[in-house]
Amino acid sequence: MNRSPAFPPSQRLLRILTAAIAAASMPTLASAQTAAKSSLAKDKDQPATISAEQMTGRPDREVHLERDVEITRGSTVINADRATYRVPEDQVEAEGHIRMRRDGDRYTGDELKLKMEAQEGYVLHPTYRLEKNNAQGKAERLDFEGEDRASVIEGSYSTCEGPDPDWYLKSSKLDLDAERDEGYAHRTTVYFKDVPILLAPGMSFPLSDARKTGLLPPTIGTTNKGGLELTLPYYFNIAPNRDFTLYPKLYARRGLQLGAEARYLGQGYAGETRAEVLQNDQITKTNRYAISSTHSQTLAPGWSFGWNVNSASDNDYPSDFSRTITTASQRLLLRDVALNYGASFWNATLRTSNFQVLQDPVVPITHPYDRMPQLSVHAGRLDVNGYDWTADSELTRFTHPNSGFVQGDRFFVNPRIAYPIIQPGYFFTPKLSLHATKYSLQNPTPGASSDLSRVLPTISMDGGLIFERDASFFGNAMTQTLEPRLFYVYTPYRDQSAFPNFDTAEADLSFAQLFSENRFVGNDRISDANQLTAAMITRYIEPTGAERMRFAIGQRFYFSEQKVNLGQARNESRSDLLLSLYGQISPKLSIDNNVQYSQSLHSMSRANYGVRWQPKPKSVLNLQYRRDRVNKLEQMEMSAQWPFASRWYGVARVNYSLPESKVAEGLLGVEYKADCWVFRTVGQRIPTATGEVTTALFFQLELNGLTRLGSNPLDALRASIPGYQMVNQPSNP
Repeated sequence: MNRSPAFPPSQRLLRILTAAIAAASMPTLASAQTAAKSSLAKDKDQPATISAEQMTGRPDREVHLERDVEITRGSTVINADRATYRVPEDQVEAEGHIRMRRDGDRYTGDELKLKMEAQEGYVLHPTYRLEKNNAQGKAERLDFEGEDRASVIEGSYSTCEGPDPDWYLKSSKLDLDAERDEGYAHRTTVYFKDVPILLAPGMSFPLSDARKTGLLPPTIGTTNKGGLELTLPYYFNIAPNRDFTLYPKLYARRGLQLGAEARYLGQGYAGETRAEVLQNDQITKTNRYAISSTHSQTLAPGWSFGWNVNSASDNDYPSDFSRTITTASQRLLLRDVALNYGASFWNATLRTSNFQVLQDPVVPITHPYDRMPQLSVHAGRLDVNGYDWTADSELTRFTHPNSGFVQGDRFFVNPRIAYPIIQPGYFFTPKLSLHATKYSLQNPTPGASSDLSRVLPTISMDGGLIFERDASFFGNAMTQTLEPRLFYVYTPYRDQSAFPNFDTAEADLSFAQLFSENRFVGNDRISDANQLTAAMITRYIEPTGAERMRFAIGQRFYFSEQKVNLGQARNESRSDLLLSLYGQISPKLSIDNNVQYSQSLHSMSRANYGVRWQPKPKSVLNLQYRRDRVNKLEQMEMSAQWPFASRWYGVARVNYSLPESKVAEGLLGVEYKADCWVFRTVGQRIPTATGEVTTALFFQLELNGLTRLGSNPLDALRASIPGYQMVNQPSNP
């Protein structure tokens, strides 16, 4: 082949070796059109396209390229000042202002050698940018080890933009595996603001949000119960549907706690188990532990099985380890195992359940009855010749760890039949139910029989009207409804004072309870009733069907004395008045208010006023007032996430008890959002028992795309501040 003439620099001329030359021992070269069509292919027959201002050489051996060189094969594009393409080896050698693109990733360097088909080679003094996670860095050398693997030698890595990143890591060797979605740094140091903050002989990290096996970043925190806490978790990604986390935690005041969590998910089954053990607590001089396990599984068509088992070593575990398995409100630890069967119109459950009671040091907690075992059956069908029918039955053996308590068996059956009449403008549903119960007791109360029974019928009628009209709500076209409703219930009186109370309590008054036949939850008491509930609801509904505002008012009227009770007798002519107002006043402002007003006492029995203002993403303010006269509770609560300066966000929650004039719960912190990292510091105060509180302090530095260093306050922020959003996540309107 004769030397080609040089072309003038002012003219950009594409020289493509023709198909005829390609047939002469150059099968890897093809026309520009064919190369463009095949640029995304990954097979061995991928063609290559070459362009330069000057080409020389032999088409069957090697081609020398000068000035403005570009070599393309599939998704790989190489630009350089000079290059040589060796045909038998399918290898490119290039130098001078190297620029390379591979599957969206970009590289620069001084010298490059690459086998195009195998994607193996190197580039010297490179810089690189990875498209998948917007990471970048520079190195002494970068080795390509296949389509999805590369090694960065004596280089850096960061997800920050710009030549001087706020954080970066330096390592002797950095392995990048796109197929496994993992990076692994050997002998690495993490720098933040050019200050080394973490040294490790080895460190792995994800190249995306996918799960991977490896050492997770350590977490550091402090509480007034355990002092300084250091956790070093290790994560095992066993399979796409199974993982395991081992998390040893060192408490400065108590010792070393070992914790583990296993999760699994399969075809027809799923579960999670978590356990913690601390040998020889340095404060209590005892062994401490807690375990929590849940599992559900389909055994056969219609059959399923599951458990929910929780346990702790002692009563003080929630107070001493408030940020682990147990929490301040979780002092009744459930142990439940259940077998279920479901058919087309009926289902049955056989279960055993009991509780471990972690006693409060000041206010004793009564141990609930254990169900050992319980068999329940439910059946029902709708619209059988216009009728709806349902039936529930249950056989339970109630036991108690205190042998002085009444124990025994309870069987009940509760069939119900209704005939609903539903039309566009009204509805009316008459209903008849029967509740039959039989007890067989051991250790009954003095003077009471061991065999008790009752049969009580209940008649109810539920009806209402629905009116609609076109309306306007803050200038927006809406449909307004007006929905008056009446609900009448009659149940004859039956003396039940000799009956035991295994699982029954009087229900809190609510709009749902206003339209219930029984004032009690549980099956040991059936309230006598000759009562009428009257309610009125009005709604504003958008053309899309979304409810923009709802106002409701309701009250129950008693026509006879309520004789069945749990404790003090009640002789009222009417219930408290209930009022509810919910509204999305604007896209930024919503309200949710509920009031229970006692007309006899001329005061609020319960009240809950709430307002949320969310003018933009990551900016939310919640205000709430709660009052409960029965439980002597009156609280004001404020929670917020709010930007107060450029890149700075404040987070806070204050739950203030008005009668005690003190903060019941509190959270206060700040977050700083940079382009590629976030810093959070949060202090929290939570009650863990009557008269006892735990304070915790969180510090966290999140390096986007690499790791989170310090203790994690995100769960506390999400639970404490409704509407909270992570400051480094895309905004959700």
